[in-house]
Amino acid sequence: MNWKLFFSAFITLFIAELGDKTQLAVFCMSADKNQPIPIFLGASLALVLVTFLGVFFGEYISKFIPEYIIKIIAGCLFIAIGIFVLRESIINIIK
Repeated sequence: MNWKLFFSAFITLFIAELGDKTQLAVFCMSADKNQPIPIFLGASLALVLVTFLGVFFGEYISKFIPEYIIKIIAGCLFIAIGIFVLRESIINIIK
């Protein structure tokens, strides 16, 4: 096992997820439902599955599309999602 790569992935994702919308959603669910164990288990399973899909889809797609194109597509999707979320928030504020 490549431990350097393991810890690089762990540290990068741990820092990236702090304060992320996923963590905030889990925070709000825990505050609302006051049942931390099922929320923790459900959120953990969801993150494991999403990561699994990302790792294996990324490995598969990289055989056909160069990395720089994947990064451009991912960046554009990230911006598009951000614009969508911002738009929805503005609409909710105006209402």
